Amino acid sequence: MTGMPEPPMVACTVEELQDAVAEAYRRLIDTGQLDEQYADQYDETGVVMTMGALHAGHAALIRAARERCAVVIVTIFVNPLQFGPAEDFDRYPRTIEADLELCAREGVDIVFVPSVEEVYPGGEPQVRVSAGPLGEVLEGEFRPGHFDGVLTVVAKLLHLTEPDVAFFGQKDAQQLALVRRMVTDLNFDVEIVAVPTVRDPDGLALSSRNRYLSPAERDTALALSRALRAGAAEAVHGPNAVRRAARAVLDAAAAAEPPLRLDYLALVDPATFREIPDDFTGEALLAVAGRVGSTRLIDNAPLTFPAPREA
Repeated sequence: MTGMPEPPMVACTVEELQDAVAEAYRRLIDTGQLDEQYADQYDETGVVMTMGALHAGHAALIRAARERCAVVIVTIFVNPLQFGPAEDFDRYPRTIEADLELCAREGVDIVFVPSVEEVYPGGEPQVRVSAGPLGEVLEGEFRPGHFDGVLTVVAKLLHLTEPDVAFFGQKDAQQLALVRRMVTDLNFDVEIVAVPTVRDPDGLALSSRNRYLSPAERDTALALSRALRAGAAEAVHGPNAVRRAARAVLDAAAAAEPPLRLDYLALVDPATFREIPDDFTGEALLAVAGRVGSTRLIDNAPLTFPAPREA
């Protein structure tokens, strides 16, 4: 694809979305960009699902989609089903003008911005996707029902956008694992692609909720990524060494002002999100979640535990 990208088409209803997809492909055909050679090099439709308040992490997802796909759709929808009663649904940042500017810079073809009534036309859905046992640990334990809400809206948006490929961030590792499980178990015809976590220069993983942090709270929040780095450095010594090193950083942050209130530090099998034993070898995930002030943040790092060398 060459030349300056056109501004994205904005669709607010399912009908407008369908019209926009048809128009996007018509433009490709009219400009000669959708021919057999092009089709051999690219997937057709890619989707990036967001709740808005877009940042460089979302831009990385969009760029990954742009590199692979002929048509890129970004969805912006703050999904009420995934927020608990005491969570931040009402104050979750909504920055649609800035979001559209970012989408334009990244060459997005279509931005789908539906209302709650458009996504759930019959009101709160009576039938939902269940996340099952994988959705009951870690984030699921601290946010009951969260992943049922996530999977329900992801399933709906996959049906509505009909992508060949969907792109999700590694920062939300448990969500990513559950989406992959849903796609496999329910036979969705879509490829799920993980995009690495994007961080600020100080190490904090990018999140739309970072804007809630005061400067002092942000300093404390940096303990999350420091703990992951400290743990990863000890992987050669086994899982318990990883846990001890990460815990030491988090314990210090708990005594800071303002303090970090830890929800969990977990070293898990990325397929099950269950804790691994000390003799574990292979791929694992070090995950952490906690609160600084009123802001809850999550982070994770993939680790590899090598098999012991033979004497």
